[in-house]
Amino acid sequence: MIRSLFFIFAALLIVSPAPAQEGAKARLDKSPRHQEWVKVKAGAREVESFVVFPEVKEKATGVVLIHEIFGLTDWVRSVADQLAEAGYIAIAPELLSGTGPKGGGTSEFSGRNAVMKAIRDLPPEQVTADLNAPVDYAAKLPACNGNVVVAGFCWGGGQAFRFATNNKSIKAAFVFYGTGPQSAEEIARIECPIYGFYGGNDARVNATIPKSTELMKDAGKTYEPVTYEGAGHGFMREGEAPGANDANKKAREEAWVRWKEVLKKI
Repeated sequence: MIRSLFFIFAALLIVSPAPAQEGAKARLDKSPRHQEWVKVKAGAREVESFVVFPEVKEKATGVVLIHEIFGLTDWVRSVADQLAEAGYIAIAPELLSGTGPKGGGTSEFSGRNAVMKAIRDLPPEQVTADLNAPVDYAAKLPACNGNVVVAGFCWGGGQAFRFATNNKSIKAAFVFYGTGPQSAEEIARIECPIYGFYGGNDARVNATIPKSTELMKDAGKTYEPVTYEGAGHGFMREGEAPGANDANKKAREEAWVRWKEVLKKI
């Protein structure tokens, strides 16, 4: 009996959303901003994407959000809403579009582990194409000023840095606790500034920062990494969860301030 209860509890841990997810869903439900789902063509594929528009007079910069290894969650969509609240058009593509058990995306998988495996199995060239499509889509929106940046978290942070090596039209890449390219050949292709946001207690990711810094400097590229001491990996999500520790809360707040300050200059 105890053994059975243990496995039931373990299964619930796998499929249950993180605490920040509950608040994210509530935020989305209460948001006054226009939200919509669109299908963006990426060659023969259709990439389901979540778009939120700001309530502003002038045309706005577009921000393409690259989700975590946990897929396109309510939390990522809530970040899109927060960006729209700050005055930007946010578009979050579902990079698992068409890969779910029924041909859908993240929500069709049995739990977090299955989502993580599916994302790890995505072909790099498909990820690039699936990001090129919403970047082009956002730039052509009547409400967009033509400027588009990318931002990503965790796995998506690494993808944001990598995408900058493959797309010359983006105006900036915001890398939240993601690893950077480690070869001069890749770095040489980057044509936009890279802004990094890292937790001090994240040795796995932070071990890549010195090499990326050296390569970017040698190539004459702009790379501005900031480390938030005491914060862990995933502090943007964890910092808004109930019971979050002070370091993650502080890092999240300071990162949002910095992010919005840089966006204003684009």
